Amino acid sequence: MPALPLISLKATTLYPDTSLPIRAMRPKSVRAIEASLREGAWILAVPERNQAEESLRTRKDPRAQDLFQYGVLAKVERARGDAENGYQLVLNGTTRYRIDEIIDKDGYFQASGVPEPDEDSLSREQKRQLLKSLKEEALDLLGYIPGSTQAFARLIEEVDDLAYLGHLIAINIELPLETKLKILETRDLKERTGFLLRQIKTLKEKLDVHVDLNQKMAERMGKAQRELILREQLKTIQDELGDPEGKGKDDYRKKIDSSEMPEDVKKIALDEFKRLESIGNNSPESHVIRNYLDLLCVLPWNKRSPSQGPEGTKNHGPEGLKGIDLDHAREILDHDHAGVEQIKKKIIQHLAVSKLKGSVKGQILLLVGPPGVGKTSLGQSIARAMGKKFMRVSLGGVRDESEIRGHRRTYVGAMPGRVIQALKRAQEKDAVFMLDEIDKMGRGYQGDPSSALLEVLDPEQNGTFTDHYLDVPFDLSEIFFIATANSLESIPLPLLDRMEIVELSGYTMPEKLHIAKNHLLPKALKEVGLTSAQIELADPILLKLISHHTREAGVRDLGRKITALMRASTERILKAGPAELPIKLEIAELEELIGPERFAFEAIERIASPGVVTGLAWTPVGGEILHIESSLMPGHGKLTLTGQLGEVMKESAQIALSLIRANLAPSIAVAEFEKRDIHIHIPSGAIPKDGPSAGVTLLTSLASSFLGRSVDSKLAMTGEITLRGAITPVGGIKEKVLAAHRAGVEKIILSRRNEPDLKKLPEEIRQSLKFVFVDHVDELLKEVFGAEILQTWTHRLAVKPEAGEITAS
Repeated sequence: MPALPLISLKATTLYPDTSLPIRAMRPKSVRAIEASLREGAWILAVPERNQAEESLRTRKDPRAQDLFQYGVLAKVERARGDAENGYQLVLNGTTRYRIDEIIDKDGYFQASGVPEPDEDSLSREQKRQLLKSLKEEALDLLGYIPGSTQAFARLIEEVDDLAYLGHLIAINIELPLETKLKILETRDLKERTGFLLRQIKTLKEKLDVHVDLNQKMAERMGKAQRELILREQLKTIQDELGDPEGKGKDDYRKKIDSSEMPEDVKKIALDEFKRLESIGNNSPESHVIRNYLDLLCVLPWNKRSPSQGPEGTKNHGPEGLKGIDLDHAREILDHDHAGVEQIKKKIIQHLAVSKLKGSVKGQILLLVGPPGVGKTSLGQSIARAMGKKFMRVSLGGVRDESEIRGHRRTYVGAMPGRVIQALKRAQEKDAVFMLDEIDKMGRGYQGDPSSALLEVLDPEQNGTFTDHYLDVPFDLSEIFFIATANSLESIPLPLLDRMEIVELSGYTMPEKLHIAKNHLLPKALKEVGLTSAQIELADPILLKLISHHTREAGVRDLGRKITALMRASTERILKAGPAELPIKLEIAELEELIGPERFAFEAIERIASPGVVTGLAWTPVGGEILHIESSLMPGHGKLTLTGQLGEVMKESAQIALSLIRANLAPSIAVAEFEKRDIHIHIPSGAIPKDGPSAGVTLLTSLASSFLGRSVDSKLAMTGEITLRGAITPVGGIKEKVLAAHRAGVEKIILSRRNEPDLKKLPEEIRQSLKFVFVDHVDELLKEVFGAEILQTWTHRLAVKPEAGEITAS
């Protein structure tokens, strides 16, 4: 058959024996219609595929590869229009065609193909049954379609040709394009009819769900309208009976009146209450308003904790603070905490100021120290001493500003911030608040919580703190805020400026023994269900636990070890008779009950060798000792540093090496340095180490290696050096000295300007250690190696460190 003009059908298709009205506007389609009208009005109608592609939506004419492989030979009927404005026409389909070739010629598509009539293997009875089923399903489907469908229903009932009925239904109902194309290309009459029946049933199920949803929505809307009418009638009845608001709403009014909230806040609460009245209980917003009113009514706007007055009376507010008994407060602190005398003295001073002023405004303590030194328990003791409630607000891991300021009520699941939530629980506006782990707050995309905390702690702002959820000012100035942190490094300076820093270092051995006997042991006995009449722990066993089974600044791990020891002894106690009690544990039993020793006195047991020197370092969990090692080997003067060292410590190593090269005698210096590589290592390589306190230790280690002389293992040192040989002071002296004492060090070398820091140490620590203070590396090397070392030191720079030249760790 010769090639025929081709018109493409977009988003639809034509079937044999059916008609389809279309409007042709695209250039190729217009030219194909004009060619068809010139040559007998026959044209091939071919549907387009891939209608969802963006290219098809933007291209004026389709490509040949976008056309389906099947089409219908059609007769053009009633064509009206012109080339400029397009054509409106009706296509009457006759025969299915399989398209073999499409060419673009004379500005339009021309196609050649082969006619493919239906394959009919059905018997007369099978056709009759399929025709009946297809009519029933089609007529049932028409029942879901709004509007008049009677004419189409009569047409369906009158058709007796199965193939024609299938094409008639397929072209007149809403089916996906893929389904329409599947029907067009299927020649087998039985297969095509079965496929169409399945599609009609699927469409009916979807329409059934849609109708059911619409019906339920209509019922709900009718119910809501009915409830609105009944609510208005109920309001009218209540007005007539003199109960205009109802019992539940009257409760809200009573709560607002009795809450003692300020007048401006009360006005807002009443406005919200009126809104609740107007919208009714079934409105989604009513739940939000009720939660807001509940919070406003329960907050302690004017409720304070009663404190014992001078004459045994209960006082509130400023009068209550004036009734603080300082002697009783000192007794509480002494009972709860052994040692830390300077800390307790400072706390008593704060309580004295509060007693004189009748206010805690501006008194914000920041307790800084390693884990387990008693920061939280100190806060609890302060609350007991003041006679106020203790509320703990954990800030560790907080990354969202809304955790402090609260969420706005427009958000789903909105809540007030942690401070307002704690006030709601406390029911007192002058409680003691502990902001725990303030150094572990993060900063995320939701905002900076540390900046939000500024308003909470600033005494000039917290009198009118506004939570986003509360949306009205609340006075936080009567709260005694106590913050805790392990380190100051991660706390922003503006936030740090609002607080007074109180440093808690580690405990000494006698202090730990006192805490173990008077606090940890009774607590452990209670935890495992024992009494002091059943088991005894002598001081030597507790000292062994402290020195060889724990190594910490605080006492948390010590408490766990004592509890584990009590737990391990329970079976023995249960088997013992009354005459065998109390059981007295021996030191030899410790390894069997809680395992082998974990720690030893490293500084004492280490074998001294050239290049090994004991240094002291500060960490957020207390002081530590560091064994710095250096070694010389054949090479070309290369310096290697290992042990996870930070930039500051690497710089200290370079300065130490420069001092050695510049000042050792010529017999060692130039020739020896050119022939040797130097390796400096600090063990525990996986642990990051940094800070300006290892300069003197690095210098001594290098000098020991080059001179081939060992350093006393019981000697430790800390301090920083300059290129001029000056030794500058460092921080964290108390923690470092306590670590040295725990490790068995006997002598410590410090910068002379660190001498005042020793006043913070307990007297027994100062008496048990020998301290040597130096200003220059000459004095350092003389103390370590003896006076003869100065003969190999080429020149002595008698330069003392300048005032203000301080290095802090």
